[in-house]
Amino acid sequence: MRIGQTSFVYFLSKIVVSVVGLLATLYFARKLGAGVLGVYFLILALVSWLKLAGEMGIGGALSKRISEGTEPNAYIVTGAIVVGTLTTAMLVGLAVFSPWIVSYVGHPDAPIFLAALVVVNLLYGYTAAVLKGQRLVHLVAGISTTQTVSRVTFQIAAVFIGYQLLGLIVGLIMGSILASVLGLVVVIRSLDDRPSPRQWSYRHVKSLVSYAKYSWLGGVRGRSFSWVDVLVLGLFVPSNLIGVYSIAWNIASFLNIFGAAIRNSVFPEISKIAADDDTERVSGLITDALSFGGLILIPGLIGGVLIGDRLLRIYGSEFVQGTTVLGLLILSVLIYDYQMQFTNALNAIDRPDLSFRVNAVFIGGNAVLNVGLIYLYGWIGAAIATVCSAIIGLIGAVYYLRCEIDFRIPVHEITLQWIAAILMGGVVYTALQIAQTYQLFTYNVVEVLTIAGLGAVVYFTVLLAISSQFRTVVRNNSPVEIPGLAP
Repeated sequence: MRIGQTSFVYFLSKIVVSVVGLLATLYFARKLGAGVLGVYFLILALVSWLKLAGEMGIGGALSKRISEGTEPNAYIVTGAIVVGTLTTAMLVGLAVFSPWIVSYVGHPDAPIFLAALVVVNLLYGYTAAVLKGQRLVHLVAGISTTQTVSRVTFQIAAVFIGYQLLGLIVGLIMGSILASVLGLVVVIRSLDDRPSPRQWSYRHVKSLVSYAKYSWLGGVRGRSFSWVDVLVLGLFVPSNLIGVYSIAWNIASFLNIFGAAIRNSVFPEISKIAADDDTERVSGLITDALSFGGLILIPGLIGGVLIGDRLLRIYGSEFVQGTTVLGLLILSVLIYDYQMQFTNALNAIDRPDLSFRVNAVFIGGNAVLNVGLIYLYGWIGAAIATVCSAIIGLIGAVYYLRCEIDFRIPVHEITLQWIAAILMGGVVYTALQIAQTYQLFTYNVVEVLTIAGLGAVVYFTVLLAISSQFRTVVRNNSPVEIPGLAP
């Protein structure tokens, strides 16, 4: 299996998903405004945490146990039973706390929205976990694309005819249902023998729980990084600022696609190799993952600082106030991506206990920093807290992985990426000055797309010229021969 090709397939699929999602969000921002989007993103934040509580880390454990190749069918059945039981408990909890939910969200139908979204999200999460365990990461990307495209189609249609928040929620539900059905069809067809309920036993439950009791905190870490700031902002700032902040966060997250593609592709490979005690190959995969984790984020940070205000203006004039927040969030995502590469490796070598420790410190720091800094500095404090907590998590992740395996941090390759990005930044800054002096662009969106495209061409051209490793990776994983890519 060629990791680069798998990562690239996943990356292309996620690019499609993310671009479609960004365009849809752009339409919703201009059509509905920051206020409605603020309520919508607050509901998404709650769903994200409720999904985590309804899964309790079983998804990660399921991927790990299936990837090991021992009794995969039994674990598929066991995972379905456990997730189904937890989902039922979650729905009961939503019914009990519905008055509080209505008060916090500010919408009378919020508990119903949450219940429906939790069910379909848990079903989709279970399906994706099984596919990842079967080393079908590229198919996970495929059903993710289906989910996003169908969701966006339903949402745009509903918003267009005037359903606003209700249309956004129904679109989410329909997209997840369609993707889950397609994913389950793939799972069933990929099996040599059909799973039977009689295959599972308490031993399988215990095995999943033994891994999940540590890995679930990794899910908390992800939710903490993505949504704690939104939840805390809901206590201190109006919904329109939550909407602006969430748009900035969506843009920053878009730049993390390639790093996520690498992690999803490398995890099952490291897991399989680690089971054979081949530490040298594991170390090599970790170094390779670190070499290109920031490939998109590093130039994205510089580009975000230079054209962030113009980018946000595309969503509407009220979103430009989030320019500083955008720069800080891109920085936090860059740091967090490297942290995730390390903790991903810890989980893959079956040391979720160490990942647990890293995540515990990260989550605690993130929660405390968000409450304190948002209280003192408002939404800028939320972005600063996210950066600081990412740094704390990165330091812990590096330390614990070093204790387990000897690996090399590719300082040279990362430095070359920074050099290419800085040169790109110089070109972009010059282009901005020329465009402003001579009024070259009538429309802001044309200016952003043109200058961003120019920056991308400069960055990758320079990196190909100065990095022999990057040239080798591109040449080895390209489906066609590219002239001039000599080692």
